[in-house]
Amino acid sequence: MKALQLAFLVVLALVLVATPVLAQEGGAAANQGAGASVNGPNHSTFSGAGVGVGIGAALTIIGAGYGFGRIGSSALESMARQPEIAGRIQTAMLIIAALLEGATFFSLIVCILLNGNAKW
Repeated sequence: MKALQLAFLVVLALVLVATPVLAQEGGAAANQGAGASVNGPNHSTFSGAGVGVGIGAALTIIGAGYGFGRIGSSALESMARQPEIAGRIQTAMLIIAALLEGATFFSLIVCILLNGNAKW
């Protein structure tokens, strides 16, 4: 548990330290004078939505992995306890896994759509 807390704090520190670097204005467009377009094709703007989309997608995948692990371990334990109903347990496990995968894909598609709206 301490390793997980430490990893979370390291990621949080990296995100907070990287934010000012990614948000700075400047580059070639700022040095070219008054006639240069700030919103040109090579100009990138830091967007909090992009970071949120990345974190959302990561949490979706982590949650799906945890859910699949729980489904598999519970099904195998149930089959070991009562082998005569292993077929019914396996069918129920596949249905639940399909529902979980559908929810995961929906969440990832929402993250992809939100990333398309973010300004980079």
